[in-house]
Amino acid sequence: MGRIRRLVAAVALAATATTTIAACGGDEGGDGSDAKTLKLWHYESANSAMGVAWDRAIQIFKDEHPGVEVQFERKAFEQIQQNAGMIINSSEGPDIMEYNKGNATAGLLSSQGLLTDLTDEAEKRGWGDKLSPSLQTTARYDDKGVMGSGNWYGVPNYGEFVMVYYNKDLFDKYGVTVPTTLDEMTRAMDTFVSKGVTPLAEAGAEYPAGQLFYQLALSKADRAFVDDYQLYKNPVDFKADPLKYGAETFADWVRKGYVAKDAASLKAEDMGTAFISGKAPMIVSGSWWYGRFKDEIRFNWDSFLFPGNKLHAGSSGNLWVVPANSKAKSLAYDFIDITLRPEVQALIGNNGGVPVAADASQISDPKDKKLIENFNTVSQQDGLAFYPDWPVPGYYDVLVSGFQGLINGSRTPDQVLDAIAKPYADGVKEITGK
Repeated sequence: MGRIRRLVAAVALAATATTTIAACGGDEGGDGSDAKTLKLWHYESANSAMGVAWDRAIQIFKDEHPGVEVQFERKAFEQIQQNAGMIINSSEGPDIMEYNKGNATAGLLSSQGLLTDLTDEAEKRGWGDKLSPSLQTTARYDDKGVMGSGNWYGVPNYGEFVMVYYNKDLFDKYGVTVPTTLDEMTRAMDTFVSKGVTPLAEAGAEYPAGQLFYQLALSKADRAFVDDYQLYKNPVDFKADPLKYGAETFADWVRKGYVAKDAASLKAEDMGTAFISGKAPMIVSGSWWYGRFKDEIRFNWDSFLFPGNKLHAGSSGNLWVVPANSKAKSLAYDFIDITLRPEVQALIGNNGGVPVAADASQISDPKDKKLIENFNTVSQQDGLAFYPDWPVPGYYDVLVSGFQGLINGSRTPDQVLDAIAKPYADGVKEITGK
């Protein structure tokens, strides 16, 4: 879930692959300026927008740093999600790594002293000038690991948000029009159900179910709720709307057959491949799928913003972080800088990603332009609401367990809300002391 996430479902299951590429110069020094090796890890699939762009960034780095070896390893999202603290605190960890943003992930590691403070580099290299204030929220953390203020501990170079992907051929076949309100969406799903078609592919064993719950809750939320839930401005009542509405509506969607009960055991990859195969009319998931869908889908498809919502799960993309133990920090900063260049940003945009610093005139594909326009619509109306598992460490697993129970019918909405309320309250108290 974030990608919370969270990342791409394809990413979550990506097999580890290691590639060594020749790149930069000298003896290993204190800041890594004389390092002979840069160890770089990320978990983007090779055909994703970021995977394509970062491959190019590695090549540029190689060209500009003759003599250094880049040791690239593609990791699985879950592998990093579950073991990041142990990994980067070891001598075998990377010099630079893609890592999930938010209080429970990058924030936690920054508060534990495991990440390098990038504030001076951000100022010197002008990273802040390329990132809007809302996108900087996830890059900066205070001494308690709460995002939005304090020092820079990561740098994003793309954005992301949750939307609805739909199969245009199935919509046409069953006479369904693209909904613009939540009521219209439920009527569209009723039409599919009446034809024996499950409208939404879903995945209860990973982040997608929690993101659907959050989208439903956000349909009844305002910015004050997001600040309370994500930034601890005020206590959050889990037995009241919007969270109550989100859980009850999710359960109602399962009861009505909008979501299959066997989705409780499915992972994000299962959900994504169901859509790619043409079996599912819709999925509710993130922009990180866009590049893969462009590459693999053979039917007519498109996307729309979750109907009626002004707030959407989304944020900057994941972060480039530099572990405190990195032996090549200077080289890591150089690589981050390359990923923000126009050439690399344009590659993100032209391969189905959401660049943070691209020239829109360099984006050629109409689908890609629409994706970026939708993201701009959300961000310009202050509509990025982050992800449901971000607030406290360990909350990802709490939400997965809770909504698996809601899908398979082993828990009522009230029981799920109880199950997710206590870990949240305990986590907030541990972080804030309140």
